Amino acid sequence: MKKKSMPALVKQIRIVIADDHPVVREGLGALVSSQQDMKIVSEAANGRQAVQQFLLHRPDVLLLDLRMPEMNGMETIQAILEKTPNAKIIVLSTYDGDEDVYRALQAGAKAYLLKDSPRAQLLESIRGVYSGQLSIPSAIGARLAASMRTPKLTKRERDITRLLVDGKSNKEIGATLGVTEGTVKVHTGHIFKKLGAAGRTEAIRKALERGIVHLNSYYGI
Repeated sequence: MKKKSMPALVKQIRIVIADDHPVVREGLGALVSSQQDMKIVSEAANGRQAVQQFLLHRPDVLLLDLRMPEMNGMETIQAILEKTPNAKIIVLSTYDGDEDVYRALQAGAKAYLLKDSPRAQLLESIRGVYSGQLSIPSAIGARLAASMRTPKLTKRERDITRLLVDGKSNKEIGATLGVTEGTVKVHTGHIFKKLGAAGRTEAIRKALERGIVHLNSYYGI
């Protein structure tokens, strides 16, 4: 009598979850663990832990929150890629601004998903990134493509924009950055032009919408 062949062992994708909210980690962990071809090997509650756990476990995929204490998502991506250039990182974020997406992918992320994405989309993204693909939802991809055609703010212009969001006057911005008030005026003029804004209020609104700056600067992004 011929013996039944045993089912082949499923190759599991080893995953580290990095998010500072325990409920989010628990939810992601439950979803991932429900899949036969995936398993959680570790979790992290901040950017430094994410780097440590990644280097310790060398997972196939890292699910990374963009906003975390100690080291933000961008810094975490850069720190990991310095040690492991072929790391496969999926950014999960509540932000859909084109600058957030652009900066994450430029830093080296392989995918960018919103936290309210359908579960099937997240699982598909994990499998796609694991197999070597980039994974960007079509809506986000369209916004990113459009943003590529618009002029980018320089680092100094981004710094000034953050201070504009904080309600600083040109004089206060100059004192903070160690430049003259006239220099600040020149920079704000460039900022308004690049953002297509008529003044401060509109520039701030557009900068927030695009993800150039955020109201909560605790996370450093």
